Amino acid sequence: MRNYLVILFFLSTTTFFAQEDLIRKWTKDLCAPEMHGRGYVYNGDNIAADYLVNEYIKLGLTPVPGQTNMRQPFEFPVNTFPGRMLLTLNGNQVKPGDGYIVSPASGSFEGKLSPYILNIENFASVQSPVTMKKEIEFNRFNSILVDKNGITGDSLKLMDEILMRWNQVLPIIEIYSKKFTWSVSISAREYPYVYLRDSLYTNQEMYLHIENVLEQRHTSNNVVAYIPAIKQTDETIYFTAHYDHLGRMGDETYFPGANDNASGTAMLLSLAKHFKAFPSKHNIVFVSFAGEEAGLTGSRYYTDHPLTKLSDIKFLVNLDIMGSGEEGITIVNATLFPKAFKKFKKINKKGKLLSNVKSRGPAANSDHYFFTEKGVPAVFIYTMGPNKHYHDIFDTYEELSFAEYDDLIQLLMQFVKKI
Repeated sequence: MRNYLVILFFLSTTTFFAQEDLIRKWTKDLCAPEMHGRGYVYNGDNIAADYLVNEYIKLGLTPVPGQTNMRQPFEFPVNTFPGRMLLTLNGNQVKPGDGYIVSPASGSFEGKLSPYILNIENFASVQSPVTMKKEIEFNRFNSILVDKNGITGDSLKLMDEILMRWNQVLPIIEIYSKKFTWSVSISAREYPYVYLRDSLYTNQEMYLHIENVLEQRHTSNNVVAYIPAIKQTDETIYFTAHYDHLGRMGDETYFPGANDNASGTAMLLSLAKHFKAFPSKHNIVFVSFAGEEAGLTGSRYYTDHPLTKLSDIKFLVNLDIMGSGEEGITIVNATLFPKAFKKFKKINKKGKLLSNVKSRGPAANSDHYFFTEKGVPAVFIYTMGPNKHYHDIFDTYEELSFAEYDDLIQLLMQFVKKI
């Protein structure tokens, strides 16, 4: 008996490490340069979709009944930066993503900048576009360099509104002291808006070259995979996560999106591997969404064109930012679905899993949102920890700890059993 227990322990431990090795591999693969940040330049999102389809097939999953393909295509507009991304100060190149970022709605521009310097001392001048335009034309300015230091409250709001209007006429360079956080835009302005690290600018000569392409009809794919229940039933559990990220800002800089959300995408694959080996009393559908970074576009499309009946979804768990957990997890929609939240808390306490299971109210901050709007019970879970990289070039695979990976898997597996 003792020998049997030793062998059983060895096998379970080996299985755990093999599973952890897999989630690390999947996450690392999704962060690779060949994925181009899983965005909209060089077809990065669709390269990632093909990868996921192949991995689900390897795990033995199939399309949902009635479908012949795991891909669900949809279209949306998106502003992209596939070409040159260059900013120089006195002839020295500034590193994109580190020394500067561009607004995701930026347009194209090439040339030397001769900026009108705008700050708290002459803020009044920007409030009169006619007067300022004459001044710019007279002095042959071709851009605005803005320092918002000291401008607050309503004055700051007014300045931002006016600068957006001026951005249709001129490039704008903003001296920026905060953390760089990039995003995705489905529209484009006429000229670029650049955020330049404040520590780098000392009145140098500036040259800017940015190339944007507004794709009016970009095609992405949700990836939908399926595991049937042990016995035939209509009741279905959904696990979802977005696999897209921000892509490239120019041809040399990409955003790996390790924590957001290669980690959650890999967690779906890990759960798929488990439930394929140990099927549930429920059907289980795994949806990897595209277009989340472009305004939850993929999940909005899916809820409008569901591949299974939304009324058959017993519960949906959306996973985003799964790469840490040292400080526990937060469950969005916990206040909407208190019974489900209590189950998570009870499972966690009994298993002595995570240090904290925090409640949060409804929020339109990930792909659970449109399901909830359609009446589907759903929560969004994200991990908390010391890794604060978000929407920046430093959200890399190497920064992930996977500290609570095993506990998270156990929590989710037990929840499916209890729901």
